[in-house]
Amino acid sequence: MVMRKWFVDTSFFLKGKSLGKAIVLPFQRFAAIQASSGIALLVAAITGFIWANTPLASSYQTLFHTEIAIGIAGSAFERSIHFWINEGLMTIFFFLVGLEIKREMLVGELSSFRKAVLPAVAALGGMVVPAGLYLLLNHSTSAASGWAIPMATDIAFVVGALALVGRGLPLFLPVFLVSLAIFDDLGAVMVIALFHVGDLQAYFLVFAGLVLVVLVLFNILGFRWPLPYLILGILLWVCTYLSGVHPTIAGVVLALTIPARSGWSTGQFAEAARTALRGFVPEGDHPYSLHLSEQNQAVVVQLGDLLERVEPPLQRIERTLHPYVSFGVMPLFALANCGIPVDGSVLWDSVSSPPSLGILLGLFVGKQVGVFVSTWLFIRSGLGVMPEGTAWKQLYGGALLCGIGFTMSLFIADLSFTEQYLREVVKITILLASLASGLAGIFMLWISRNSRAAEKTT
Repeated sequence: MVMRKWFVDTSFFLKGKSLGKAIVLPFQRFAAIQASSGIALLVAAITGFIWANTPLASSYQTLFHTEIAIGIAGSAFERSIHFWINEGLMTIFFFLVGLEIKREMLVGELSSFRKAVLPAVAALGGMVVPAGLYLLLNHSTSAASGWAIPMATDIAFVVGALALVGRGLPLFLPVFLVSLAIFDDLGAVMVIALFHVGDLQAYFLVFAGLVLVVLVLFNILGFRWPLPYLILGILLWVCTYLSGVHPTIAGVVLALTIPARSGWSTGQFAEAARTALRGFVPEGDHPYSLHLSEQNQAVVVQLGDLLERVEPPLQRIERTLHPYVSFGVMPLFALANCGIPVDGSVLWDSVSSPPSLGILLGLFVGKQVGVFVSTWLFIRSGLGVMPEGTAWKQLYGGALLCGIGFTMSLFIADLSFTEQYLREVVKITILLASLASGLAGIFMLWISRNSRAAEKTT
């Protein structure tokens, strides 16, 4: 019953309309999927953690360190399953992030300065303050390279937490937090591209640039078939990896070249659809009658082809990939990266060592302070306007939720440190800080929701 109630509560993103009857906006569909995927992500993380701390721990290590070769005879590329998840599958995750950023900036919640400025300011504060707190404690140590770990916000868990609170929250809040998290993702991508670069190989970097030029030309020339982009995207990933730049950046770059315009005008589509529907013949009220008519079936197929042609490739690919990434790639990443063997020393270091304290303070304190104070200052200064129907308590609860770093924080932790023990310590810290932020945010939003409900009844 609890699981059933949780899924039903996600419908508040749709303003109370049923999923089957509502015409769901891209953001609302995105939020509903993210809310559900938070459960899969949590289950995978807990499974990985428990697995690595049982007598079956050796099987966990054996599985994710198993080598898999991809290539042709004589030139196989052999890496561990953990590598293929973190560098391969997570490239698809970053590709989806790139598609979401591009769509939101073109036609979504970030498409105008008025819409984007408040979450952008909040995201900036939410990145600068945590990074500053971390560096304050680690600036003179070798762990200073992990300064970007507490900057991230995990969209899936944030939206899932909002769904757990349920109805009674303003629609602005999930829009604001998801927009903020998108800016966070953009900041994380820039950090990875600029600060996590190996020894650059100019030859492969130039070749990656040439592949990018071809992708841009495909967009300009109106290529809308996904296969050429897929083939060149794989080539771009290989060249990026061999150049010394982290290969997941190839996913974001590829996403920015995917066409966001339809090949048809609205007038052309409307006329073609009307012409097709003229051939549709009603055959009574029996639901099976449609399948008995070849003529009607032909019309249905024709309409399906029209819908596929009119939908921009960016939106079609994003809609297709989103469930696979949310319920496949991200849980696999959590399973592969949360299998941390814990003993007394790891637990103690995860709450007492300078890197751990920097992450704890950054995520749990720095995030809420950075997001809330920058939002408060921006609105109080008159540069921004307090959204109608939104209270400061709700914004503060949302700021607390921004301390859920998880996916991106774990990813950056892997890039920041080479020592395995330090990786394990900071990953435990990320889990603890994310859990504390999530519980505190849910509690604050629950209080604000109930207090507003009480005010309306008096």
